[in-house]
Amino acid sequence: MKIDILGVQAFVAIADKGGFQNAADSLHVTQTAITQRLRKLEDFLGVMLVERTTRSIALSLIGRDFLPQARRLLEELGDALLEIRETGKAERGDVSIACVPTVGVQYLPRIMQEYSARYPNNRIKILDHASSAVADAVLRREAEFGINIAGAHHPELMTVPLLEDQYVLICHEDHPLAKRRRVAWKQLQPYPLIFAGQVSGNRALLDTALGANGLGLQSFYEVQRSSTAVGLVAERIAAAVVPRLAVQKGAYPNIRTIELVDPVVSRALVLAVRKTARLSPAAQALYDMIKARAVRPKN
Repeated sequence: MKIDILGVQAFVAIADKGGFQNAADSLHVTQTAITQRLRKLEDFLGVMLVERTTRSIALSLIGRDFLPQARRLLEELGDALLEIRETGKAERGDVSIACVPTVGVQYLPRIMQEYSARYPNNRIKILDHASSAVADAVLRREAEFGINIAGAHHPELMTVPLLEDQYVLICHEDHPLAKRRRVAWKQLQPYPLIFAGQVSGNRALLDTALGANGLGLQSFYEVQRSSTAVGLVAERIAAAVVPRLAVQKGAYPNIRTIELVDPVVSRALVLAVRKTARLSPAAQALYDMIKARAVRPKN
């Protein structure tokens, strides 16, 4: 089957621009050319995609159904052509990735340091989002891939396990628990605590894990980002439960990190990418570098 790309492109432009002349202007061709391209596509398909009168145009019912597929066809073709053009050119390119904020504290910077040294001309855009927004950014192609908290399976995403990030207690050095090496969760009940808010992926994971063990803790303060919790702890507001990756070594000398046990609760971090994605060479190089550092579970 011979695919009429010019006809599909003309159809999408007419739908997006609301008329033949505007579509022609956007594609830098004449209105006659746009009309001919659409007519050729309609003749090939045997259906009318655009209903036109002397005063207005509107997509037919079939045209409205076909429009999302036509857009996807052009997007995938554009992605394929871009990949071919950039094959072997990982040395120069733009990369957009999404991640939960705590990944950007110490885990990702270590990798970025090596990546930037190897590919100094590549530009990186990091979207630090809540867990649900990371998945959305990857699905909407705002990010080529993401680093996220493992959660419900999405049929359009493929995930690769990276590491287990244990939840810990952080407190000021003058806190009653500051000299302990490890603390059981139930021993936190007498103390004011800073917890992740309901929007955070950390909160849902903690509530599930603690509830399964018959534990429940009341937070005096709720925050959406672990970095905010660290700042509050540094000012003696309260102790906080955060992922270990949220604690940047040496940044707050007056903060102590204490292991939480009975039970040990961790979150799994994963690489997430669309199953149909064709990563740019620059993004593929970073993806492979992160994947190579995945911590394999012990047998």
